Amino acid sequence: MNAQPNIDMLEATRLTREGRLAEAMALLQGGLAGAHSATTASSAGGDESTRAAGHFRRIIDMVPPSAGGGAWTPPKFDLPPKASSPLGGFAGGSGQPQVPEALRGFLDRMGQPGSALGLDGLAGRGSARAPAPLPEGARFEERTFANEAGSRTYKLYIPSGYTGQPVPLVVMLHGCTQSPDDFAAGTRMNELAEEQTFLVAYPAQAQSANVSKCWNWFNAADQQRDQGEPSLIAGITRQIMRDLSVEPGRVYVAGLSAGGAAAAIMGSAYPDLYAAVGVHSGLACGAARDMPSAFAAMRQGGAPHRNEAKQPVPTIVFHGDRDTTVNPVNGDQVVAQSRAGSDLRTTVSRGQTPGGIRYTRTVECDDSGHPMLEHWVLHGAGHAWSGGSSAGSYTEPKGPNASREMMRFFLEHPKPAAASPA
Repeated sequence: MNAQPNIDMLEATRLTREGRLAEAMALLQGGLAGAHSATTASSAGGDESTRAAGHFRRIIDMVPPSAGGGAWTPPKFDLPPKASSPLGGFAGGSGQPQVPEALRGFLDRMGQPGSALGLDGLAGRGSARAPAPLPEGARFEERTFANEAGSRTYKLYIPSGYTGQPVPLVVMLHGCTQSPDDFAAGTRMNELAEEQTFLVAYPAQAQSANVSKCWNWFNAADQQRDQGEPSLIAGITRQIMRDLSVEPGRVYVAGLSAGGAAAAIMGSAYPDLYAAVGVHSGLACGAARDMPSAFAAMRQGGAPHRNEAKQPVPTIVFHGDRDTTVNPVNGDQVVAQSRAGSDLRTTVSRGQTPGGIRYTRTVECDDSGHPMLEHWVLHGAGHAWSGGSSAGSYTEPKGPNASREMMRFFLEHPKPAAASPA
């Protein structure tokens, strides 16, 4: 009935260091649903910091690259040495507990950059460049929204052409370690908003919620309507709709990587609010329910929620076929989930950008010939926003312009007035 608990890697490390290996192994396997609180309370000292360790259970803790560059990686663990003694508990009388090979192997792989279990690329080095100057009359404001789930700041781009008339709204969800400013620079969505006159919101994930500022797409509690992070993102969207003039039925959500997975969640949980969804290098809603399944889904795809929608959710997907961070099969799973079991007609086209990136574009249409799903597979591209600017992190400037293609797709999908939220 209940989803597996999320792994607390800090707690697993503490238990390992204390020699409580069975408990550490059970925690890593998701087996301490009820026992964790009891063992924590009975641990030596039982102090407040130990009892508060559960606060970190929702975090995939990441280690930044060295000053010379490189990938962000999961933390390394200070493990006891392997035992040579045949005696079960300790090695050679040294007092160091023996670490089971399964546990040691898992933790070792977790700490190795470039390993199959690594999160290379989900967390990028944010741009330190100064923000580009705003066009005259445009605004890029920082605002805050709060509800029972907490609070989040967000940046809102209001183009110079906005004078109070109804305009579309696009909600952009950044990837790990990125910020609204970095994501705006990399996707160049503000430039497009200035050109086409629409609003762009960039919710900022709080570091207190995830140490690497990842949206917690892998938490079951953050995959539900009106709960957790989805309620915050939807709340930001509705706040903007109250404060400014947003065109009814033209509200959209898109994201990259962890943000792409969060965008898929928003499209699944709020089909009445968002008319279409853009997922770049992300995962389907429910592809993971905790941290172990998050790594598994990133490596080989997950087991997404069955979409309960009766109609397809209009969705455009971009994914590089050389993405070693989020397996490209996840793009297929996003499309399958958005299809909602509908029988759509498929057309396939291929092309190549002037920059040399080849792509395959699959379009799925309903009986009337209206495109409902688009899937762009970028050949030779990795974990990066296609057609983005090097002014931001995790971009592939040589690829098709994902921002422009998403906006084209979005504006082809207004939600009927009767289906728009009040």
